[in-house]
Amino acid sequence: MKLVRKDIEKDNAGQVTLVPEEPEDMWHTYNLVQVGDSLRASTIRKVQTESSTGSVGSNRVRTTLTLCVEAIDFDSQACQLRVKGTNIQENEYVKMGAYHTIELEPNRQFTLAKKQWDSVVLERIEQACDPAWSADVAAVVMQEGLAHICLVTPSMTLTRAKVEVNIPRKRKGNCSQHDRALERFYEQVVQAIQRHIHFDVVKCVLVASPGFVREQFCDYMFQQAVKTDNKVLLENRSKFLQVHASSGHKYSLKEALCDPTVASRLSDTKAAGEVKALDDFYKMLQHEPDRAFYGLKQVEKANEAMAIDTLLISDELFRHQDVATRSRYVRLVDSVKENAGSVRIFSSLHVSGEQLSQLTGIAAILRFPVPELSDQEDDSSSEED
Repeated sequence: MKLVRKDIEKDNAGQVTLVPEEPEDMWHTYNLVQVGDSLRASTIRKVQTESSTGSVGSNRVRTTLTLCVEAIDFDSQACQLRVKGTNIQENEYVKMGAYHTIELEPNRQFTLAKKQWDSVVLERIEQACDPAWSADVAAVVMQEGLAHICLVTPSMTLTRAKVEVNIPRKRKGNCSQHDRALERFYEQVVQAIQRHIHFDVVKCVLVASPGFVREQFCDYMFQQAVKTDNKVLLENRSKFLQVHASSGHKYSLKEALCDPTVASRLSDTKAAGEVKALDDFYKMLQHEPDRAFYGLKQVEKANEAMAIDTLLISDELFRHQDVATRSRYVRLVDSVKENAGSVRIFSSLHVSGEQLSQLTGIAAILRFPVPELSDQEDDSSSEED
């Protein structure tokens, strides 16, 4: 993402002009735009024209519109963002108040105006415009007959390809069908890797599986690479890292990211940091439950006691339609930071973010035990019953 201009007043009202440069920038934009904002961007409009003879025709024209945002639609697989709203500025092709949908495009700038820019949104702009936050991890999560090829970006886990091949069972004295099907499966996975993984960007490719599948696959891939003189795979051999996972399904990626070898290799990525923070929370919940809280009310009470060391919160909560509810989450984030706590904002499109969402989307690791808060919650719940 490229920041072209930023005009924000002391009262936090103002506008920013940005240029999305990569597909992931659309995800950042989705988290910036809210209902009630003003969005100005280039778009295509179908316009009806009437000739001197009275015949009516229509043609498509490119124009720049300013909309008051009413609905936002994001396609996570295609990384496409559509914003629907009413026109709020004079335009020769579109009447004031008329509805229009703008599809934001890569490398076309847009201007977003808000009555109130909060700290969470401003921080996201900084992250989106920082080149260090680019996608640098790929993963192949596999088992016999099933593989997912994923890109692990700082903000989400994108499934780029799914390979499924029916593998017949080995039969006594005849393994040829099984071996041929397995070879066909491995070949399709190699093709998917070459098609979807850009080795000039990716620093590490995790190959995760149960049993010996990953070793057998890597042996096959590099043997074929030598035979076909595939320089791309051979030159990037050192980037492949084999780790254990319980299955070939996407959710097993979290296990691979938790592996200590992987964690040290990916120590500079946000994805690894999120996974570690969530892992630390679960360990704390198991061994010292008085220092691991989840749910908004409990976390807020822990914050009042200035007990929060690390706040884990899903970015999904900041897309809440109710302004008051959203502001409540923003105040909590600001307060934790003021009290010298760290804040990790998890992406709801990331494997770890999906898990956090199952825990209400908000959790905290505390500096010290706060048993009385747990007791208060238990008392209040029993009174409600």
